[in-house]
Amino acid sequence: MRVVIVGQGYVGLPLAVRAAQVGHSVVGFDVDGDRIKRLAAGESYVDDVSSAELRELLDAGTFQPSADPRSCAGFDIAVIAVPTPLREGAPDLKYIEESARTLARYLRPGATVALESTTYPGTTTDLVAPLLEDGSGLIAGADFHLGYSPERIDPGNREFSLATTPKVVSGINAVSLKHIDAFYSSVVDRTVPVSDCKVAELAKLLENTFRHVNIALVNELAVFAHDLGIDVWEAIDAASSKPFGYLRFVPGPGVGGHCLPIDPSYLSWRVQRTLGQSFRFVELANDINNHMPDYVIRRLVSALNERRKPVNGSTVLLLGLAYKKNSGDARESPARRVASLLLDMGAEVRAADPHVVEDAQIDRRVTRVSLTAEELAAADAVVLLADHDAFDLDLVAANAPYVLDTRHRLTGPTVESL
Repeated sequence: MRVVIVGQGYVGLPLAVRAAQVGHSVVGFDVDGDRIKRLAAGESYVDDVSSAELRELLDAGTFQPSADPRSCAGFDIAVIAVPTPLREGAPDLKYIEESARTLARYLRPGATVALESTTYPGTTTDLVAPLLEDGSGLIAGADFHLGYSPERIDPGNREFSLATTPKVVSGINAVSLKHIDAFYSSVVDRTVPVSDCKVAELAKLLENTFRHVNIALVNELAVFAHDLGIDVWEAIDAASSKPFGYLRFVPGPGVGGHCLPIDPSYLSWRVQRTLGQSFRFVELANDINNHMPDYVIRRLVSALNERRKPVNGSTVLLLGLAYKKNSGDARESPARRVASLLLDMGAEVRAADPHVVEDAQIDRRVTRVSLTAEELAAADAVVLLADHDAFDLDLVAANAPYVLDTRHRLTGPTVESL
């Protein structure tokens, strides 16, 4: 099939590459011209796609990156995989709207459109369908097929890839579901059809809200356990020995990426807007997780005070700017706020991260360095924020005068766990 993937970020690009690898003719459309130039040169900027894979598909002619809307013409199936940020606590769906309007101009009878972007229940039927109909003159479910299939990309996950992760699929009617399922069955090992697009949209929010709430639980527990003089990590290990009724979650410096800091708020917003009620679990989880970077700073200030060092003038080395290990994704990373708070307090902040090459939202006053024994020894404090496999943790433990380990990966006389 001729496939158009709108949005070539961490969701859209792996899907475009996988679709091309299994034999589809794929256009990777993105309005970001610089991003398209990098793709056309065979340069991948996404962890889950190698530049070698990209060049192979470019040479074969099965993948065409484009910033020209006319390249969307003639599609059999188009997938919308664009960002859905929050603006002042409310969903911003302008990228979905713009994508739908673009695709509507090239929509033909019998074609299929799938939405993958995370959003609130009702977006596919109440927003995307009317935009496609208005722009094409066709009727959703009768003249063209429409459905929703939430993305489940986990950047840097070496166990579950796009192809091996089950894919939830839905359609606005039975015929649409059949076409949506047929496409995704060609790119993933297993699909999970559901009866309705709203069910699929809610399933995605449920997955992320489940993680968000449970991470908030152990984050708050970590704060109280420390004040009570209890090793929360040992307690978590002990609880994890139970073979039923328990799932392991661990504390950290906060949450990041697109999913956890944003997606549960879509559900909370929808509940408030539609039902006039508060989703209290989400709001509480937001409050706890959003303030974990502040707690990291409080612990660091306390540790420096014990060593008769003020934060003002101290050198603090941050290890990891990404929101998770082995990823170059720094969106909404707790490292941003940790760095900002330290800088405001007068610290000299240095940071090492082999995966995050550049990020405009990391304060420019942060000095980027490589992880060396000299950098570690020169720091008054080291904070492990993302435990990348590329970090030599033995080197850290051996050379750092003090380490605040937010991931519980280090041991030694100079190491303190969150």
